[in-house]
Parts: sequence; structure tokens; C-alpha cells
Amino acid sequence: MVTTLHHILANSIVLLALKLGILLLLLPATLVVGYVELKVMAHMQHRLGPMYAGAYHGWAQTLADGLKFIQKEDIMAAATDRTVFSMVPYITMLGAALTFVVIPFSRHGVIANLDIGLFYALAVSSISVIGVLAAGWASANKYSLMGGLRAAAQLIAYELPLVLAAAAVAMQAGSLSLVSIAEAQRYVPFALWAQPLGFLIFLAAATAEVSRTPFDMPVAEAEIITGAFTEYSAMKFAFGLFAAEYIAMIGMSALAATLFLGGYVPLLPQLRFVPGPVWFLIKTGLLIFLLIWIRWTFPRLREDQLQKFAWKVLIPLSLVNIFVTGALKLAHWT
Repeated sequence: MVTTLHHILANSIVLLALKLGILLLLLPATLVVGYVELKVMAHMQHRLGPMYAGAYHGWAQTLADGLKFIQKEDIMAAATDRTVFSMVPYITMLGAALTFVVIPFSRHGVIANLDIGLFYALAVSSISVIGVLAAGWASANKYSLMGGLRAAAQLIAYELPLVLAAAAVAMQAGSLSLVSIAEAQRYVPFALWAQPLGFLIFLAAATAEVSRTPFDMPVAEAEIITGAFTEYSAMKFAFGLFAAEYIAMIGMSALAATLFLGGYVPLLPQLRFVPGPVWFLIKTGLLIFLLIWIRWTFPRLREDQLQKFAWKVLIPLSLVNIFVTGALKLAHWT
């Protein structure tokens, strides 16, 4: 009895340590993804990119940027709502990080395998926009407020196709659990046969959700000076904008990899000897690279083009995808 109790306790401690480790790895992951983006962007533009920080190919560039932000002065304008202003980085970071609670890295490597995991992931991913709106309002700056309002308009427009594309996947798998959705792709990923249109819709909407080019109107530097974060400086700026953006990008890529590429499930049964977490990292990494590639390939959309693309293209296609998926499920063709 005592031996069994010790065994259960030891396993619980190990699982808790692994789950905490997943969350603690998010900040180092943002540094890695930030460095990768700098190098990929440079090579796409026939440049070398960072080369000096850390000596070898500038591997410490993002770390040096972080140290730079630590040394900067934290300034707040006189008319700023200091309480709300200071809470914004926590809100934006929290919304981006909570997505990882339900994303499975392997069959049992998930912090919480919720029966409504997909619903939870989509819900918490929207928390960040509350932080952006709060930043725009608390800054007492018209440009910041305009950026916050643009973020709200963009969220409303692109949340619907994102949810509809994910709903089609849930219909296909017959479950809202992300583990069950990944397991349903044991033979062929949904992106390759059942949901290719849904995958493209989700990718476009996810790009808009994290305000990446060509959907980066809320933080358009050339027009509204970094949007809602105009008045932010030092670590508040680093965590509220940069870290939150990269964590959200990693989270959306991980969610898309799970929904449409099978997450930790091997692409071929013959490759099952490769561990599930390795497959998950490969698929998530490919989608992160795709988002970086899109950012440095396409120009920014105007606000009217952004709204038209959502309401006149993505949402109708999402509804068609839902209808076709439901019809094929009823006909037992998928």
C-alpha cells in the first residue's frame, strides 16, 4: 500500500514538473523564434542578418534585445490610467500562453486533456484582444485608441472563419478533445484529404488573429506608430507586444498542426519509431516558418481590403466547408 502510494506520488510530481516545464519553455521559445525570423527574413532579402551578438551567426541577438529592454526606462504619460496600463502585458501574455494548456505534445503529454479542449483553446486565444483594447484606452493617446479599435474590428471579422474552420474539424473527428482530433488523423492528416479548404481558411484567419502581415493593421508602424502600444516602453513593451505576439504565433501554429496535420501523430505508419513530441515540433516549426514566409512576402492590406476579405471571402467559404463536411459525414463518405 505504501509502495503504491509512493509510486503514485512520484508519477504525479513528474507529470507536474513536465507540465510546468512546458509553460516555462515559452519565453525561451520566443527568443528562438525571434532569432529564426531575423535570419529567415535576412536570407529572403539576400542579407546576412544578425552576425555579431554571440559571435556565431548572431545567435544571441534576441537575448541582447531583451537585455536592452531591461535597461530602458519605464515611462508612463501623466494622463495614463496607470493600473490598467500596467496590467496589459500580463493580459496579452496570459491569453497567448493559456492556449498551451490543452495542446497535446504526445498521447499523454498534455497539461489538461479537456473534453472541450478545442472550445477552450479558441476562447482563451481571444483574451489578448482585451489587453490590446485596454492598452489603447489606458494610454490616453488617440493613435493608441485607434490601434485598439482596429484590433477589435479585426478580431470580430476573423474570429468567425477561425471558429467555423475549427468546427468543421470537430465535426470530422467527432470530438472537441484535441487528443481525439489528433488520434483521428492516424492514417492521413485532415489537411491532405478531408479539410484542405478548412486548413487554408484557418491559416489565413490565424494570421489575422495574431496581427501578422498582411493582417497587421492594428500595429501598422507606418500609419499608427505601433498601434495600441505607442506609449509603452522597456519591459512592458517587450512583453506586451513582442513576446505576446511570438507566443500567440507559436500557439496558433501548434493548434493548426494539431487540428489539420495530426500534431504528434506520425505522417506515415512506417515512421512511428520517431517520438510523438518530435513530430509535433516538426509540424509546428513548419507552420511557424510558413507564417514568417508570408510576412515577408505579401504587402499589408488596407483596412477595407482586410474587412472585405474576411466577410466576403473567408466567412462564405467557411460556411460552404461546414455544409460540405456535414453532408459527407451524413452520407458516411468520410
